[in-house]
Amino acid sequence: MGHGLSVYVVVFMKGDYPYGEWEALKTFTKATIKRFGFLDFTDPRNVKPEEKEQAEKALQTAREAVLSGKYDLVILDEVNIASAWRLVGIEKVAELIKARPPQVELILTGRFADQRLIDLADLVTECKKVKHPYDGGTTAREGIEY
Repeated sequence: MGHGLSVYVVVFMKGDYPYGEWEALKTFTKATIKRFGFLDFTDPRNVKPEEKEQAEKALQTAREAVLSGKYDLVILDEVNIASAWRLVGIEKVAELIKARPPQVELILTGRFADQRLIDLADLVTECKKVKHPYDGGTTAREGIEY
């Protein structure tokens, strides 16, 4: 955005949760954020139909943004977790990657990236926790973890 690029962020799993990063991002005129999911966290062992429906809507919204010609960068926040937990099919995510116009940068975030998505990617990074306040019993802190 600092170089004039327009950015579209599709949030797959955080819905209405009051994360500070979304409030901060809203202040940028070149950023569009569309959030899906619910306030409660998804249980990967007990995915509800309405959670799958939200993730499917998120993927459709992402497809529309990628193909619209309006955005330089589209971020699919936590899509790797959504696909690993079977909220959306890995094949549909792969199809979106393959359909991406060359001028659109596409970023997929989240743990548990499927090898098929890794194979389609140009760049893959991994963030690994070495130590975290959670380990000592500190709960999430407003302004720091969310």
